[in-house]
Amino acid sequence: MNKVCLIGRLTKDPEIRVIPTSNTTVTNFTIAVSRKYVKEGEERQADFIPIISFGKIADFCSKYFQKGQQVGITGRIQTRNWNDESGQKHFATDVIAEEVFFADSKKDTTSVKSEATEFEETLNNDDLPF
Repeated sequence: MNKVCLIGRLTKDPEIRVIPTSNTTVTNFTIAVSRKYVKEGEERQADFIPIISFGKIADFCSKYFQKGQQVGITGRIQTRNWNDESGQKHFATDVIAEEVFFADSKKDTTSVKSEATEFEETLNNDDLPF
């Protein structure tokens, strides 16, 4: 099984392009994922994970994702290799996004609407239904 789940912050806005032969939209972006443990006397470390998305997911990412946002990604790992002009072999590991979502809380308004459902932000504990 090849399944990856990540939560991290976008290091810059997604870059969008279209593959001319198939007219498929592709976005590339990187998320910074904090490591769980911090060594005493050091700052928290992060891994910078390259993400690739295709089609409708790519369109969504290019439209709604921005530098600094915390996002969630589920997908799969894919490796690739190539030789450059001088014949040197290179390797890369990417995450191919299969699902993406916002992981930040919405702070600007009290409710956010999506196409399928409505989400409401609870402003204080008195508003909780339990």
